[in-house]
Amino acid sequence: MSILIDETTRVMVQGITGREGLARTRLMKGYGTQVIAGVTPGRGGGDAEGVPVFDTVGAVCDALGVPDVSVLFVPAPLVKGAALEALGSGIKLLVIVPDRVPIYDALEIAAHARRVGASFIGPNTLGLVTPGRGVLGMMGGSAANLQKSLIPGPVGVTSRSGGITTSIAYYLGKAGIGCSTVVHVGGDAVVGMPHADVLRRFEDDDQTQAVVMYGEIGTAQEEDAAALIEAGGFTKPLIAYIGGKAAKSGTRFSHAGAIIEGDRGTHEGKVARLKSIGAVVVEHFADIPAATEEVLRKHQPRLKPVKTAVTAKPEQANDLHWKTAITKVQPNEIRLRGHRIDALMDDVTFSQAIYLALTGHLPSPEVGRLIDAILVSSVDHAASPSTLAARTAASTGAPMNAALAAGLLSINQHHGGAIQNCMEMLMQVRDSAQPLDEAAAALVNSYKASKRRLPGFGHRIHTADPRTARLLALADSLGLARSGCAALRALDVALNTGAKTPLPVNVDGAIAALLLDLDIPPELGNTFFMIARLPGLVAHVYEEKTRERPMRWIHPTDIEYDGPPNA
Repeated sequence: MSILIDETTRVMVQGITGREGLARTRLMKGYGTQVIAGVTPGRGGGDAEGVPVFDTVGAVCDALGVPDVSVLFVPAPLVKGAALEALGSGIKLLVIVPDRVPIYDALEIAAHARRVGASFIGPNTLGLVTPGRGVLGMMGGSAANLQKSLIPGPVGVTSRSGGITTSIAYYLGKAGIGCSTVVHVGGDAVVGMPHADVLRRFEDDDQTQAVVMYGEIGTAQEEDAAALIEAGGFTKPLIAYIGGKAAKSGTRFSHAGAIIEGDRGTHEGKVARLKSIGAVVVEHFADIPAATEEVLRKHQPRLKPVKTAVTAKPEQANDLHWKTAITKVQPNEIRLRGHRIDALMDDVTFSQAIYLALTGHLPSPEVGRLIDAILVSSVDHAASPSTLAARTAASTGAPMNAALAAGLLSINQHHGGAIQNCMEMLMQVRDSAQPLDEAAAALVNSYKASKRRLPGFGHRIHTADPRTARLLALADSLGLARSGCAALRALDVALNTGAKTPLPVNVDGAIAALLLDLDIPPELGNTFFMIARLPGLVAHVYEEKTRERPMRWIHPTDIEYDGPPNA
């Protein structure tokens, strides 16, 4: 089961032809959501991302029947009109993505929704996702991110922070814990479906065996959730974390709704109230996966088992049928992620095609240019472990493919394997409830305390990696440096300010930040190093076979360059 969204949900997008509407429609469709129509006044009769566009919600209902959900990507001043139009047409669930919706408009939408028996998520929400079944809004940034970072399972997530919402699901997944549905309730003071309402829905969901709640200072959402539990309206285990511990009265913590007013909505009050009704309240965000695992283990005997497709239908275990969303081949036509290969040959670079294959989205020329630079930066590095492995295999007489495989197989934790680890570290800083500089300092201190080196910093040869500054400057000039680069710079400051021997950002750190800002899942981070290094390995294997004698000893550092002079 799921709450609010599954693969059968019929979805309409209001504001579909705007920049965000188009991008997020692509996300929803790419993840399998059934987007049946879009609405933009004056643009009826056309289509957007293959979805028919209508002038009004009423026209959609007349042509296709009443959708189950409408997702709103319209400017904040127009949200009230769009929401009331959808509610008046009989749509029972709205996802209101825009922020800065006037509070009185939100109150009016809430009153009308109650009158007609409807609900809404938001405003100021990323939306929600049921892993493997559907997404509403802009959760995850891209379908590829969701497919890689979220796994289905028994834990529901309700959160007041957009970035934290997906981070919780991601880190639960890293711990082997899947999610039933993940909901960002919205960051405003007035939202349509606060924590307590989401918990009521999780209570009725057989798949959900426990819920993780990310709360914040301000409003009474967490106290209302506690009251619901106390009254018996939610009986499943609740694991909670409350952000904003250091905030003072009158201070806004990240979101419009996260502000302490006098003694109301304090961190201490929320924690105490939740603990009083038996919730497991963790002190640190990073403790959520372990606490959730312990709760599931402890309560497993009295929780309903979750059936998977294989256990529910054993015969499927031997089903040889498989599906792919990557390539479609038919007579005289090849399509990559829906795009004709022969058309792509005229219009995009190889780097853009790589991004399309990995993510399902055709990137802009600017993104392609940045990926080009990333790949060039790591095309070769002389006597590296992968080079030595490939040349040694070639020296034995191994064919080209075997020698290349030997080189690729040597790329591991200590060689070419830092990018994924660095991406995950940057995500931890970026998604922290603390200010960026404080989160970076805390992470650096934790690494120092455990005597670990930060991935992406320092180099055995370079004291100033010549590739790092060029990559980061290019990202800045292309307008592609965002939160990942900001987290990297914060870590650089925290690690190296006042240090006797600085450990500057190396190329792995720069690549990790840029891939994060390009919405590449961390699990694909190291593959960019592999893709980049492969041409260099080909050159080394060919050189070994054509210039050197077979079966020779290859020294790891005694190497002399005899190629063309400096260009």
